[in-house]
Amino acid sequence: MGLISDEDKKYLKNEFNSKMKDEVHIKLFTQKIDCQYCPSTEQILKEISDLDERIKVEILNVVENKDVKEKYSIDKIPAIVLLDKEDKDFGIRYFGIPSGYEFGTLVEDIISVSSLDSGLSEEIKSRLGSVDQEIHIQVFITPTCPYCPKAVRTAHQFAIENDYIRADMIEATEFPELSNKYGVYGVPKVVINEDIQFEGAVPENVFMDYIMKALKK
Repeated sequence: MGLISDEDKKYLKNEFNSKMKDEVHIKLFTQKIDCQYCPSTEQILKEISDLDERIKVEILNVVENKDVKEKYSIDKIPAIVLLDKEDKDFGIRYFGIPSGYEFGTLVEDIISVSSLDSGLSEEIKSRLGSVDQEIHIQVFITPTCPYCPKAVRTAHQFAIENDYIRADMIEATEFPELSNKYGVYGVPKVVINEDIQFEGAVPENVFMDYIMKALKK
């Protein structure tokens, strides 16, 4: 039995057909043992790729592909990396299964990468143009949180727009040690460069203000 309903598959097929421009290459880092959500994550991606031939999925065992794992800075699994047709890495990461509300974020990201369009306002694009230092955004979420997708999506849009930015979705319950490290008691919880933290799904201009604060650090 599939994880995506037939009705949703029909909708998604139409979405990809009408909005995708070019291929999207997806790398899934996984392993066969000691990874509870790896099989389900692989199944989700397979069902998505079956809907449009332009969505290419590559399954990589982290034990057998250590060089690739290091290239994309993968330190936990399951991990998803989205690349464009030329295999450009936009710094978009999913650590943990993109299920529940986060499934929609994955769909939006696939469409954005295929069209090379972040979808951000011109004002935010202009402000992002001034970012010339490495920015690492970690967004802690749970699949049942209705506010989390906005935070993840904004972070990923920033990463698409600026090559200095890497943005990680982290499923908080799958990585409890990391959640404890950053004091994740509510989601979405956003951590920028270890120094700046905030909770909640804020407007993109407010999120951008936090990015600027991180730059000043």
